[in-house]
Amino acid sequence: MGADSSLIQSLRTAVEAAPGDVPLRLHLAELLLAAGQSDAAVTEVAVALQHAPGDAQARQLMARAMGAPAPAPAPGTATEPEPAPAPEQGAASAAGSEAREGFDWRAAEDQVGDVVPPRFVEAPLTVDGSGDPGDASAWDVDAPGTVRLADVGGMQEVKDRLEAAFLAPLRNPELRKLYGKSLRGGLLLYGPPGCGKTFIARAVAGELGASFLSVSVSDVLDMWIGNSERNMHQVFEVARRQAPCVVFLDELDALGAKRSRTHHSGMRNTVNQLLTELDGIDPSANEGVFVLAATNVPWDVDIALRRPGRLDRTLLVLPPDTAAREAILRYHLRDRPIESVDVGKLAKITEGLSGADLAHLCEAAAESALLDSARTGTVRMIGMKDLLNAAKAVVPSTEPWFAAARNVAMFANEGGMYDDLVAYLKRKRKL
Repeated sequence: MGADSSLIQSLRTAVEAAPGDVPLRLHLAELLLAAGQSDAAVTEVAVALQHAPGDAQARQLMARAMGAPAPAPAPGTATEPEPAPAPEQGAASAAGSEAREGFDWRAAEDQVGDVVPPRFVEAPLTVDGSGDPGDASAWDVDAPGTVRLADVGGMQEVKDRLEAAFLAPLRNPELRKLYGKSLRGGLLLYGPPGCGKTFIARAVAGELGASFLSVSVSDVLDMWIGNSERNMHQVFEVARRQAPCVVFLDELDALGAKRSRTHHSGMRNTVNQLLTELDGIDPSANEGVFVLAATNVPWDVDIALRRPGRLDRTLLVLPPDTAAREAILRYHLRDRPIESVDVGKLAKITEGLSGADLAHLCEAAAESALLDSARTGTVRMIGMKDLLNAAKAVVPSTEPWFAAARNVAMFANEGGMYDDLVAYLKRKRKL
């Protein structure tokens, strides 16, 4: 046995020196199997199959190492005597056959079939395109909602701009035809995060009585070349079938980043596909499809997306004004136990906070009352003191955005693209 061990060790050394030598590795696997080291033999054969997937000897050896039973002969049939095992194989082969004799392999397979998960999961879209990306159920298209612009608290300036630039031409087809007003092009909402751009987009869809299809970067981008472009095309195909439909492109800076800064060809192709879908080969193809997009960093969006006929109308969505803050606070406090809360006063002292900041303020006040109730054992209501303390602790999340936007407004306002932002910064003495 010592001689066998030294031979195996010598073969291991030889295999390490020549890892691509398949016959040498299979010879080592034979010796390991004969020595009763089935697991080690399986490992060596697996490596050999990586180098030579179609090697018949390797496949046969793998079946032996895994313990696959030989087909049983028919009763009464004479069989040729098996060749005597080599001296070094005798003991191991006898022991293995005794262990496997009478074992019901099919029953064992049935038992573990539902327990052992598959090692690989097929992707829903295959590389060669044999999948079905055309299934509309893959995209969540919301039915026309009940949210209207009237449900957006305050922000009258935003509503007026929406009415003039987007909604009025749609509501008056006769006047639109008289003045030759085109429905081509979309609307780009931009501004600091957490200020309600998505909610405004849903309100616009409600005003139009249109379905709503929200698309984010995770819905479109795919690791396989060509699938991202196909996903983008499919989004617009679904919207065309569901028309009238609002397509909302969230985080446009990720979906339509500047191609000059994009090093990956797949991302550039995705932007090109988006440009193609916005234009449409047939001018009437996008009839009834209204494109809205939102971004926190419009200066990172490819300039071709903002030319006339595409996302040519822009709307700056700023932190909520006093009336909007009051509506947001009432919304987030409506189902909480409160007493003696002056929402009007609270709205006045929270200038500069975004809608997300106000939601966090209400959450912090509720948490303070909850912890106090847990400590004292007496449940108490959320009071004005809780809300005022929470307001002092909340730092406006919009300030870093305005710091970056100020540089853009000062040094990169070519063609007056950000005049509305400049006007706001001057009005707030931030510029």
